[in-house]
Amino acid sequence: MAKRLQTEQPRRAARIGICGLGTVGSGTVNVMLRNSAEIAARCGRPVDIVQIGARRDNPACDTSGLNVTREIFDVANNPDVDILVELIGGTTVARELVLAAIDSGKHVVTANKALIAEHGNELFAAAAEKGVTIAYEAAVAGGIPIIKSLREGLAGNRIQWLAGIINGTGNYILTEMRDKGRSFEEALAQAQALGYAEADPTFDVEGIDAAHKLVIMASLAFAIPLAFDKVYTEGISRISIEDIRYADELGYCIKHIGLARRTEAGVELRVHPTLIPQRRLIANVDGVMNAVLVNGDAVGPTLYYGAGAGAEATASAVIADIVDVARTLEADPCQRVPAAGVAEGNQDGPRVLPMEEVLTSYYLRISAQDKPGVMSQVAKICSDQGISIEALIQHEPAEGETLVPVVILTSRAKEASLREAVAQIDALDTVEGEVVRIRVEPLG
Repeated sequence: MAKRLQTEQPRRAARIGICGLGTVGSGTVNVMLRNSAEIAARCGRPVDIVQIGARRDNPACDTSGLNVTREIFDVANNPDVDILVELIGGTTVARELVLAAIDSGKHVVTANKALIAEHGNELFAAAAEKGVTIAYEAAVAGGIPIIKSLREGLAGNRIQWLAGIINGTGNYILTEMRDKGRSFEEALAQAQALGYAEADPTFDVEGIDAAHKLVIMASLAFAIPLAFDKVYTEGISRISIEDIRYADELGYCIKHIGLARRTEAGVELRVHPTLIPQRRLIANVDGVMNAVLVNGDAVGPTLYYGAGAGAEATASAVIADIVDVARTLEADPCQRVPAAGVAEGNQDGPRVLPMEEVLTSYYLRISAQDKPGVMSQVAKICSDQGISIEALIQHEPAEGETLVPVVILTSRAKEASLREAVAQIDALDTVEGEVVRIRVEPLG
């Protein structure tokens, strides 16, 4: 019988410092304390919270017996901390905190999407120079392991495109509008009452939050530097019940999508309302849930679905990063997975396309006078811009009404051409108000 090898000596504990005791911070503390045995087994070493930096206590978690400081930079400068977990949010103090931690040789785990999207290039370079890791799974789609999937699970693929419902607030509002016939304003008020939307919902409903997440995923998928300023961003505040009903009649569902696509001309980066065929799985992701659809040349389409926010769902992703970093504390930096997904100096992917060059199909809703010849004028304008009409809905005007809604689905066309066509249609004497325009994507 073979002699069993002598067991290695237990490795020292990974020492964690957590900054921020808000929703995610308290959830992280709770899950780490509750599942300490499982976490240690997966790391091959104990994982200890040695210090917490927070302005105030949070009754959602019990920090008795833990070292709590009101000065978060104490954690960054504490020589007994191996991994600093940044959960304070924002981009100003958080950036200073992370740079201070890196400068003192600490690894960093963060759930801060805005920080990574806007300052990630700088932070990754600083971390590489110091030989430490920045991990940020929780920055995108809460508990869904999409960062690890893009950076590791799909590493053998040339990613063609990805599309995501990556903001639960916006998805909840659109679901309420479709299922219960609420207006945007009514659905937003309901989301705020339930705590799904902030008092100032701008980041969520105008697409800024989704743009932060999209640029992070696109950087990993296409090996390009983070380029938040190049993401086209459009919100959902102008979506109406009429558009949702017409989309349903045409066999589509309106979702707020973040989409990144590789083309011969460059990479598209865009966040906007989108008509998606109802038969697609992602079109049936409702409420506050998130989903990301990734298409790789080898694996084909893969769908990642789950809770995109919440204390313990996001904490799950934070702790997954802690486990990954803790496993490799003594490893040579070259043996760790690079924060940007590729080794330093290899982010030489294609350029980001200006929105004017993007090709897609469109839904147009026009309020036109009920007169002969209106549609021939619209058709000629579209034809002159190289845009074909693929489908059309025109109902009889309501009794006493002189305006009739006309809904058109177009062929794929350049954004610049579509904008010119819409401007000319808006200028017609027979058209009232502005033409409603929503992009259409098959995502299949």
